[in-house]
Parts: sequence; C-alpha cells; structure tokens
Amino acid sequence: MNIVKENKKHRLLKGLLIALIVIVALAIGIFFLLMTHTQIIVGAIQNASQGIVNTKNLYEPLHEPVQTTKDNGQFIITEIRYSDDYPNSFLDITYPDENVDVRRPTMIYFHGGGFFGGSKCDGDPLAETDATALLDDICREGFNLVNIDYALVPEYHFPTPVIQANEAFLFLMDHAEEYHLDMEQIVIMGSSAGAIITSQIGSVITNPEYAATLGIDPALKPEQVKALVIDDAPLAYDKFSIGTKVLVGNYVKGSIFLSKEEIRKYNNTMWVTKDYIPSVLLGSEYYVDMREMDIALEGVGVEHELVDPLAELNIEMPHCFVASERADEIAKEAYDRMISFIKQKVGDSDS
Repeated sequence: MNIVKENKKHRLLKGLLIALIVIVALAIGIFFLLMTHTQIIVGAIQNASQGIVNTKNLYEPLHEPVQTTKDNGQFIITEIRYSDDYPNSFLDITYPDENVDVRRPTMIYFHGGGFFGGSKCDGDPLAETDATALLDDICREGFNLVNIDYALVPEYHFPTPVIQANEAFLFLMDHAEEYHLDMEQIVIMGSSAGAIITSQIGSVITNPEYAATLGIDPALKPEQVKALVIDDAPLAYDKFSIGTKVLVGNYVKGSIFLSKEEIRKYNNTMWVTKDYIPSVLLGSEYYVDMREMDIALEGVGVEHELVDPLAELNIEMPHCFVASERADEIAKEAYDRMISFIKQKVGDSDS
C-alpha cells in the first residue's frame, strides 16, 4: 500500500513539474513574442487612448482650421498643412497678440506621446501635466509659437518624424513672410518623444554625417537656431526600463532588440559636435539620459544648462515636470531658468 501511495505521489509531483515547465516555457514564449512584436502592446495602448488623445495617422486636419483670438488674447492659426508626403503634416501658429506683424523670435515645438499618440492640440498622453498651458506661457514671453504634428506608429517609424520636422522647417522658411515669422531667430523645443526629435534635429543641423545617416538635407543652418530645449528625452537605450524599451523599440523597428548600429543611429548623444546648438536639458524621469547628454555637450564645449531636480534638490519629479510650472514651485524655477537661457540666446543674436 505504501508503495502505491509513493508511486501516486511521484506521478503527481512529476505532473506538477511538467505543468510548471510548460507554464514557464509559455511565459517565456509570450514574453519574447511581445518583445519582438511590440506593436501588440503599443496597439493596445493606442486603442485604449483613442477618443482621449489622437492616435491616428490622418491626411486631413484633426479639427476644423481656425484663425481666431483666444480668450487669453493670443492669436492662433490652426491646421496649416506643411507637406503632402506623410500624414499628420499639420502645424499651428500662435502669436502673443493680434499684432502679428511684430518681429519676434520663433519657438518651434514638438509634442510627446511615445510616438503612438498625442498631438499639437492635446499634448502628451504620458505626461501628468497640461503641456498646452506651458506653450501659452512660452508664447506670452514674446515668441511666435509653431506647434507641429508628425506621423505615428504603427505605419511610420524612425526617422520619419525627423524627416517631417525638416519638411516643416522648409515650409516655414518658404512661408515666413506670409506668417510673419522670423526664421533667423529660432528656438526648437520638444517634450518626451518630441524631445527625442528635437535632440536629433540638433545633430541633423550641425553634423553632416548624422544628417546623411538619416537621409536628410537640413533645411536650417546652425546659425538660424539659437537654442534647443530638450525636455526629458529618453536617449540612452541600453539603460531604459522594459516599458521605455517597448515604446522606443517599437518606434525604431517594432522590437526591443535593437542592434548596436540601430541604437547608435537613434541615440544622437553619440553624434554631438562642438557645433551643436546651445541647449537647455530638463531631466526628471529620464535624468540619466539628460546627464549623459550633459556630459557629451560638456565634452565638446557646447554651452548648455542641465536642470536636474534629483541632483540639485534630491527631489524626484514626474515626467516632463516643467509643464506644471503654473502650480509647482520646482517646475516654475525650471521654467524660469529655461526662459532665461533661451532669451539670452535670442537676445545675443544680431539678427
């Protein structure tokens, strides 16, 4: 009888072990399936986000175009088509007031959203604050503000948004007189995904080898761009969390397993030169990345300022925290430092 019980126990344990191996094997298989087909995850996020923010690639404007004075007195022209080559090729221009003839520096902005969502109209679905209020405040500082949309995954991948940015610059150059834009005093800013674009644009404009690598003939010359604001850009791919690798890897090629060459092409920290544009680096969730850019710029002698609340105050701030400058003292101090830096750079110009 004891032998029978022992045999049953042995078979039960063997069955449980086999079941455990099967479960582990399935889990590993599912993990590698998801990590090599990241759009499965990102697509689920897009579907959940649709209706809250834009997640679509559209060849028609997201909203009806308007030219109007906003409640805050700023004058806005919306849904200007800057190219026919890709979807979401629209931009808005906001002026501090109705007197659009006044000569002002031009701030060009790229929204965040993990390259799967967001827009110039509704900001970044991954940020905890209202980026559109931030843009109103920057405009109020005396900038004509150009807010640019770009194509999203799954249909479009890196470097399409950077190519679109260059198309937008060409459009703005060609239509500068029509829209009363000073294209000799430009500041380019981006948050999160938009900060990646902004950072890469800095290298496209100043490093011919990088521009050639992305297949871009730069529309802007380095002397036209007085400053960049890189707001919490995830750049150091090897140091990303799995979640960030899913978003960025999906943007680059639909998998988290990027080759060294793909990472080098994406991470323009490796491409900065002494001619890189003077920059403000805002680091919070991606403070590691902004510190690496800080080291790279320091190494080639480029003027810049790193705003890093964790290092400076031992306080962790949320992703793209500067957008909460209306309500948070630390964000307001970062905002003031950013504005001071870029005003100094456009003020230094002889244009």
